[in-house]
Amino acid sequence: MSVYDKLSALNIELPATAAPAAAYVMAVQTGNTVFLSGHLAKKEGKVWVGQFGKNISTEEGKLAARGIAIDLLATLQAACGGDLNRVTRIVKLMSLVNSTGDFTEQHLVTNGASELIGELFGEQGKHARSAFGVAQIPMGACVEIEMIAEIRPA
Repeated sequence: MSVYDKLSALNIELPATAAPAAAYVMAVQTGNTVFLSGHLAKKEGKVWVGQFGKNISTEEGKLAARGIAIDLLATLQAACGGDLNRVTRIVKLMSLVNSTGDFTEQHLVTNGASELIGELFGEQGKHARSAFGVAQIPMGACVEIEMIAEIRPA
């Protein structure tokens, strides 16, 4: 089953590719490796603002991270010339979780992205990962995630 069949089965439609919010690009390819810039959590089309341990729950965070994974896939699709079936491996996710000093479930929040990636890509979706608690993320976002992927030449 292709990635697109799996997206369809999950009723996921990829959004338009996000535009950078500052002086950077959304994706850079070197060789067969694609580095995706950090994507911020969104809720109802706006930055999802919040801080874990203060005003947002781990379960909400998993949903936020899942939404970011969908946005990352849209950017990766653009980097793959419109074909996610060129992805041979999701190499790594790095997650920044806006949290108080006593919040310790960053890894559970990030599972929202990791689980979806695994479901869509199977063995090729098993990735290395880092999940950090940070004091603040641009625009007050609750989560930011970046991705590294390997793709097949066109």
